[in-house]
Amino acid sequence: MEPEFKHMPSSTPRSRLLACSTVLLLAALSGCGKEEEKKTAPATPALTVTTARPSTAELPLRLAANGNVAAWQEAVIGSESGGLRLLEVRVNVGDVVKKGEVLAVFSADTVNADVEQARAALQEAQANAAEAAANAKRGQDLKSSGAVSEQQATQWATAARTASARVAAAKATLDQQQLRLKYTQVVAPDSGVISARSATVGAVVGVGTELFRLIRQGRLEWRAELPAADIGRVKPGTRVRVKGASGSEVVGKVRTVAPTVDAQTRTTLVYVDLPPALSTNAPLKAGMFAGGEFELGASNALTVPQQAIAVRDGFSYVFRLNPDSRVSQLKIGTGRRLGERIEVVSGLAPDAQIVVSGAGFLNDGDLVRNVQAPPAAPAKVAAR
Repeated sequence: MEPEFKHMPSSTPRSRLLACSTVLLLAALSGCGKEEEKKTAPATPALTVTTARPSTAELPLRLAANGNVAAWQEAVIGSESGGLRLLEVRVNVGDVVKKGEVLAVFSADTVNADVEQARAALQEAQANAAEAAANAKRGQDLKSSGAVSEQQATQWATAARTASARVAAAKATLDQQQLRLKYTQVVAPDSGVISARSATVGAVVGVGTELFRLIRQGRLEWRAELPAADIGRVKPGTRVRVKGASGSEVVGKVRTVAPTVDAQTRTTLVYVDLPPALSTNAPLKAGMFAGGEFELGASNALTVPQQAIAVRDGFSYVFRLNPDSRVSQLKIGTGRRLGERIEVVSGLAPDAQIVVSGAGFLNDGDLVRNVQAPPAAPAKVAAR
């Protein structure tokens, strides 16, 4: 029997397969179009930045050091009279005194009595000397006439010379007692500032007992410690800026450099004269520890703005802008600083274009958009 064929509907499996192939082809073409769009779309910059080139500036050459502040010279004022009671103390620590000013007074009652006794002894010696001189003159006159012997005349002459010597001794004793009277007043040997006082009213002190200490002329010095390798850079007269513990600065000059080097620390002392400290509000005081900088001139240096430097992991970096608008991270060595500009000692070419604003947010290879920096505002001249 012949097979019987049934009527197939219009939607056969073949037509369905053709329809599915068409859909897949359209989807693939659509995906390829999107991929092409992705490949042709421009990249988006990571950040908008401003750039600048390094500039050359004249930077000061400075040498930093530390040291102690001390008195230029400190005078010890002691007692020159022994066994006397201290009657009056006229100065205290911190007082500014002038040369010859009375600082303390001792009781002078016993000394005045000794002065009067010495004066009376001098007068007695002078009277005896006058009588002896008259006898000697008379003996010389009588000896020529033969009225007295030569031996007698010689005795009178010897007595006159002895009396004259006693007058000289009496004068010396009187001068000594008057000097003791002078020493009952303790005076300042020089102008300056009282730095210490041990004198107490009512005390009986011996000769040489310390009563006061005086910073002569109020002069201070900074004794800076410098390594032996840097001594040749410092000369007498070099200007120095010394900063105290309060942050205030004073300007001094190098007076001299010590002729020896400490065998233990291998450092040398440099003596710097400081302005006189005659007031209690002086920024530097004897005994302070202070730092300072020796000004050794100036030199040209390649500088960049501080904003252009990014510090990462303890190192300094700048970002150079390449022609393709991408940045390259460069490691640099920094040196001196002047205001907002920092010296670059290594790692950067003088003609390189570096990122200024936004450098701290970039990474190596980032795409950036460079815009022109706004013009700097004109500086205002401060009124003097």
